[in-house]
Amino acid sequence: MTPARALTMILVAAVCTFATRVAPFLLFNGKKPIPPIVRYLGEALPPAVIALLVVYCVKNVNWLAAPHGAPELLCIAVTASLHVWKRNNLLSIGVGTVLYMYLIQNVFV
Repeated sequence: MTPARALTMILVAAVCTFATRVAPFLLFNGKKPIPPIVRYLGEALPPAVIALLVVYCVKNVNWLAAPHGAPELLCIAVTASLHVWKRNNLLSIGVGTVLYMYLIQNVFV
């Protein structure tokens, strides 16, 4: 890949990322109420996305062979409990990820 092509790809990605970040501020600038469907999606989508990610993470777990999904289930429980307790996304996801990496590399080998 040439440097010009790489730079073009980076610029396109940057413009698209910026556009998706600025679009809500341009569309819903505070002068008119947010449509009910957008408000509903703002409430319903985050839990749906998290559920989808959990299903994706455990889709390849072999439940019939040792360790029977124990590290995955333990880390899901720790992450969920920590999030309910502290309400901090970064903390709960970070602790869950570090715990999972520790368990699969040192405990469930």
